Amino acid sequence: MWKCFHPLASPARLYQLCGQCLPWFAAASLAALAVGWIWGFGFAPQDYQQGQSYRIIYLHVPAAVSSMSIYAAMACAAFVGMVWQMQLANLAMMAMAPVGAVYTFIALLTGSAWGKPMWGTWWIWDARLTSELILLFLYVGAIALWHAFEDKQQAGKATALLVLVGVVNLPIIHYSVQWWYTLHQGSTNMLQTVAPAMRFPLVWSMIGMGLLFITFTLMRMRTLILWQERRRPWVSELIRQEKGL
Repeated sequence: MWKCFHPLASPARLYQLCGQCLPWFAAASLAALAVGWIWGFGFAPQDYQQGQSYRIIYLHVPAAVSSMSIYAAMACAAFVGMVWQMQLANLAMMAMAPVGAVYTFIALLTGSAWGKPMWGTWWIWDARLTSELILLFLYVGAIALWHAFEDKQQAGKATALLVLVGVVNLPIIHYSVQWWYTLHQGSTNMLQTVAPAMRFPLVWSMIGMGLLFITFTLMRMRTLILWQERRRPWVSELIRQEKGL
């Protein structure tokens, strides 16, 4: 099994692999989002209770689900970085962090926009909303902590510890609507209870947002690898090739 992961331990090889995968994930994400959003925002039927305002789910739900999934992926990378001392795992963790922060912000923003007509207010200190806001703070804290250290090996250890401690917030977000009385809609198993004409564009939107996350992460991973390896001969050679020297 470790032979399969061995190429990923080489920065040069991983940089090349990210570049090879990047256009495929980018094209797939754009195609999936085009299907999901055009279908959802333009052709899905109107909800009998919420009217047209429900269509925000095609942005809110994928962003909210991805915000937690990305943090879980960061925690896995943090664990690998701490246990096996893989610097590239820490880079992967930090490649995901800004993307996760943006997704969490989108989830909070669209949730507020959805809550205004439903609840009559833009924000309330609801358990689900508050725990999602804490998730945003965890993302921002991880990014800030990473940049606070000049020694990126120490930065990786400190940030990984913060990320792993913050994992406790994920079950709180997920089960908050069951543990406490909240205004937020409870767990309804949306992918099974929603009518197919509304469900399928939601599935495509979720797939598209997931693929877009991978696309942005690959882009950031390449940038972070170049920054970390900027003094290595292979980076100098790569720059010369791109300049045509």
